[in-house]
Amino acid sequence: MAMNQSTTEAESFRAQAPQPLPPRPLNIPEFAETKLANGLQVVIVEDRRLPLVSFRLAFRAGDANDPADLPGLTDMMTALLNEGTASRNSLQIAEQVERLGATLSAGANSDYTTIAASALSAYDSQILELMADIALNPSFPENEIELTRENAKQMLIQQRAQPNFLAGERMAQVIFGEHPYSLVSPTPESLDAMSRDTLRDFHRTMLVPDNAVMIVVGDVVRETVLERLESLFGQWEQRPIPQSTFPAPPVRSSRSAYVVDRPGSAQSNIVIANLAINRTHPDFFPMLLLNTILGSNASSRLFMNLREDKGYTYGAYSSLDARRLVGTFRASAEVRTSVTGDSLKEFFYELERIRDEDVSEKEIADAKSYLTGVFPLRIETQEGLVDQLVQIKMMGLPDDYLHIYRDRLNQITIGDIRRVARAHVTPEKAALVVVGDAAEIIPQIKPYTQEIEVYDTEGQLKPEPVAAPSESATA
Repeated sequence: MAMNQSTTEAESFRAQAPQPLPPRPLNIPEFAETKLANGLQVVIVEDRRLPLVSFRLAFRAGDANDPADLPGLTDMMTALLNEGTASRNSLQIAEQVERLGATLSAGANSDYTTIAASALSAYDSQILELMADIALNPSFPENEIELTRENAKQMLIQQRAQPNFLAGERMAQVIFGEHPYSLVSPTPESLDAMSRDTLRDFHRTMLVPDNAVMIVVGDVVRETVLERLESLFGQWEQRPIPQSTFPAPPVRSSRSAYVVDRPGSAQSNIVIANLAINRTHPDFFPMLLLNTILGSNASSRLFMNLREDKGYTYGAYSSLDARRLVGTFRASAEVRTSVTGDSLKEFFYELERIRDEDVSEKEIADAKSYLTGVFPLRIETQEGLVDQLVQIKMMGLPDDYLHIYRDRLNQITIGDIRRVARAHVTPEKAALVVVGDAAEIIPQIKPYTQEIEVYDTEGQLKPEPVAAPSESATA
C-alpha cells in the first residue's frame, strides 16, 4: 500500500503540464548599413556560423506599380531576368548557378520586387557577379518572352478552374476597387501587349538604385563584400524614383455578398473580409494577437468551432493581410454546399463574439506564447533573417523591429484586443464572397444579406439563378 502511495506521488507530476521556460534572449547579429554614391542602400550582417552567404536586392516597387493597362508586367519582367543578359543566355545562367551549387531567382509581390541569391561563401563573388548581371543587364530575348507569355496564359486557364483563386480574385476587386491591389493576375490581353521594348523600358524605370536595398547575410567580411558591391553596382545609373498615386479603396457601409457560380460544385469556398490596417499601423501587434486567437491556426476559435465542433470543413481560418498601403482582415473556409448557411452562422457568431466579449486570460497567454515562441525560429537561418530584414526595409519598419517584437507582443492587454476588434473587424460591413453552386447557396446566403451579385467564372455579371423546385413543391 505504501509502495502504491509512493508511486502515485511520484507520478503526480504527469497530471500537470510543466511550467514554460523563461524566454531565451534573441541572438540577432548586429548589421552595418551604408549607402553607395548612386543611392543604393547596403545592409551587411556578418554571420560566420556556417560557410554560407545570402544576398537579397529589394526594390520598393511591386505589382501595384504595374501600368493600369498592363497588369502582370512586374511578374513578367522578374520571370525573365534570369533568362538572358547581354553576355549570357538562359542556359549559360542556369549552368553556372548549378555549377556553383547556388540559387538565383527573382519575384515580386504587390509592394516590392526582389532578386535573391545564395551560395557557399567560397563562391560568393561569382554568384554576386551573376546576380548583378541579371539585375542590371537583362536582354529579354524574344523567344523567352514568347515562352513565358504562353506559360502565363496556361497558368491563367488553370487558375480560373480553381475556386480558391476565383474567391481571392473577386474579393480583391470588391475590397480594393480601383486601387491596384485589386488586380491579382494578368489578362490574356495584357500578356499579348508586353513587348520586348515595354519590358526593357519598365525595367529601366522601376529598378533604380536609389529605390533599392542590397542585404547581405552570412560568412563575409564587411569591407571585402562592400568593395565587391561597389565594383559591381557602383556604376549603376542613378535615376528619378517613380512616384505613384493610387486611388483609395471604396468605403463600405453595409454587408453584401458576391457569388461566383460553379454549377454542380460539391463545396462552397467562403471568404468574409473587410478593409483593415497597413503594416506600420500602431494596432498591428494587438491585431496579430487577435488573429492568432480567432483563426490563424488549428487551435483557434474558428477551427475549433467549424471543424472540431460542427464538422463543416477540414479547416476554418482568419488572416491579417497588412500591406504597405492598406490591408484586409479575412475569415475563410471550404465547406460542403449543404452547410454553407450554417457555416456563415458560425463565422458571424465568432466575428461578433471577438468584438463583444473579452478574450480569456488563457487565450491571450497562449497566443503570446505561440507568437513569441515561433519568432526566433523565423530568424535562426540566414534566409529567415534576410526575409525579416527585407520586410523591415520595404515596409518602413523601425530598425530595431526584431529586438522589440516580443516586448511589443507581451505588452498587449485583453482590453487592447477588444478595442482593435471593434475598430478593425467589421462583420456588419463585410464583403462576403462565396464560390460554388449559386442555385444551391444563394437561398442560404439571403438570411445574412439581400445585397447579392452573381458572377460567372470569367468574372462577368450574370442573372441570379432560379432554384429548382423542391420535391414537395413538385408533388
